Amino acid sequence: MGSLGSSVVTLQQQQHKAGKPAAHAGEQQQGGGGGCGGGGSSFRMPLHYPRYKKADYEAMPEWRVDCLLREYGLPADGDLDSKRRFAMGAFLWPDQY
Repeated sequence: MGSLGSSVVTLQQQQHKAGKPAAHAGEQQQGGGGGCGGGGSSFRMPLHYPRYKKADYEAMPEWRVDCLLREYGLPADGDLDSKRRFAMGAFLWPDQY
């Protein structure tokens, strides 16, 4: 399985590179919450599309499925099986099922 940890560009990183002051830790930024533990509900576009296969999703632990869905601003509700099916439906092409 691959890792998406360093592939997400946040608004704060973009502002820093553009010379704009970064928001304080307690302020809500446009574009949603931070990485896996952020909890924002806005869609964020990570730099890379997940490169997992069906077998990867089927073996993925619940915490990783939750983290993956949150990175893309998608809901991480329900039991593990429903989260895995949702992730596969969101990220796999139909011929990859």
